[in-house]
Amino acid sequence: MEDVSSRGLHFQLSDSQRNRLRKSRELLREAPGNYHPSAFVNIADPIHVENEATVLKGHGTQVLDGQLLATLSGVVERVDQLVTVKPLRCRYNAETGDVVVGRITEVGTKRWKVDINFRQDVHLMLSAVNLPGGIQRRRTVIDELNMRSLFEENDLISAEVQSVHSDGSVHLHTRSLKYGKLTNGQLVKVPPYLVKRLKQHFHNLKSCAVDMIIGCNGYIWICAAVDSLPSNPEIEKITGDSGAPEMDSCNESISLKVRENICRLANSIRVLSALGFLIYPDTIIDTFDASISKGVAIKDMLGAEFLVMIAEREASRRTKNNYML
Repeated sequence: MEDVSSRGLHFQLSDSQRNRLRKSRELLREAPGNYHPSAFVNIADPIHVENEATVLKGHGTQVLDGQLLATLSGVVERVDQLVTVKPLRCRYNAETGDVVVGRITEVGTKRWKVDINFRQDVHLMLSAVNLPGGIQRRRTVIDELNMRSLFEENDLISAEVQSVHSDGSVHLHTRSLKYGKLTNGQLVKVPPYLVKRLKQHFHNLKSCAVDMIIGCNGYIWICAAVDSLPSNPEIEKITGDSGAPEMDSCNESISLKVRENICRLANSIRVLSALGFLIYPDTIIDTFDASISKGVAIKDMLGAEFLVMIAEREASRRTKNNYML
């Protein structure tokens, strides 16, 4: 037996499991739709172009001595005349409009500092949050004194990137009622480059009675669906244009079945991350269903056998159906 570490998880693979995993990775590399080996470059590798005079030099490229060179290790991408190098692995790079999940690290003057897996903490201004009841008005000194009643240190929140400034600072907002404090769930952290960007990052898995927020920053929140929680007549739920209920600030009692579904989904995401597969609802649910159909216990999903089984399953699907994550 040998210990194998992959993206924060440790797997103890036998010789046969190691050979099966290696074979699956070879099939995945050769599967139709993957990048051709010539598309990968290292730092200072030349990038071959047909007509250098008409080529637009994009991110990750530089001209030196009349030759176009790569300044990053990654994949060469061409869009018309624009040539760029996309790094294989990188930290989260915030873009305006991104849905993110973050943790409050500091409560300051008229603003909170939030950790969103960025190179520095970002700002959430008091003027950029919803007041209780959705009231729209100017913030006062009383609101500033009561900031901790909204968010305090270590609170998890969902938000949207409002602006990215030239000095590198990032500002968030939670003005929509679908954003706010997160409760009744579990946080899973994955590399942000594995998160597939979609039009919608809020997902309701009705079959599991679970809601999921896939943050573009690699923080994924899995919680009990609001309609699965016991009703509380003392708390009025307010819905916005999206139909999303306002997040309650208190944890509720969650049924055993829903808690099991949350843990199974979280482990499905961890397995996909360990294998380096793109993470989005279809792949998460597919791994979730595979664990149930194979009778794999939740605690055994992070074992070597299930990891190898998912890799073999995906390699077989891509080679037979030209399917690519």
